[in-house]
Amino acid sequence: MAETAQHILHATSLLTELKKNGVTHIVWLPDTETSSMFRAIEADGGVHLVPVCREGESMPIAAGLIAGGAKPVVLIQSTGFFESGDSIRGVCLDIGIPLLILIGYRGYEGAGGRTGDSAAVFMEPILKTWGIPYQIVQDDADCSRISEEYQAALQTKHTRAILVGREYGE
Repeated sequence: MAETAQHILHATSLLTELKKNGVTHIVWLPDTETSSMFRAIEADGGVHLVPVCREGESMPIAAGLIAGGAKPVVLIQSTGFFESGDSIRGVCLDIGIPLLILIGYRGYEGAGGRTGDSAAVFMEPILKTWGIPYQIVQDDADCSRISEEYQAALQTKHTRAILVGREYGE
């Protein structure tokens, strides 16, 4: 079944929203699910990609970029977010880094729906336990939530998240 235009999440829409906020770097571990985002960033050329070897490296690298005056975001999958727990606790939360993390919401199937994938079962409870505010983005119409959370992170000097509830389209 083909998705209608209002129910598609384009990588270019996400990138446009990030650029509206002056984002300079995207720290991430590239994967097949985000390949369209990689192509969009490469084609645009306005945001620097900072690849990591392990997801746990992404938070300290983003913190270093912030300390140096850059405006990074982290793009990570939910399982990578789980793997990054110690750096999220020690760098983002304990130090109070104003960082936006865009998390691929693996196993999410829309409002209240989740597959049997435990990544979806644990994602929101973990964010709530750690006190990380978040919103879900599922299509282009939701992209303004990225700006809301990014600006809130800067104002509160607290890490915030966007759960990306759909794979990117071209």
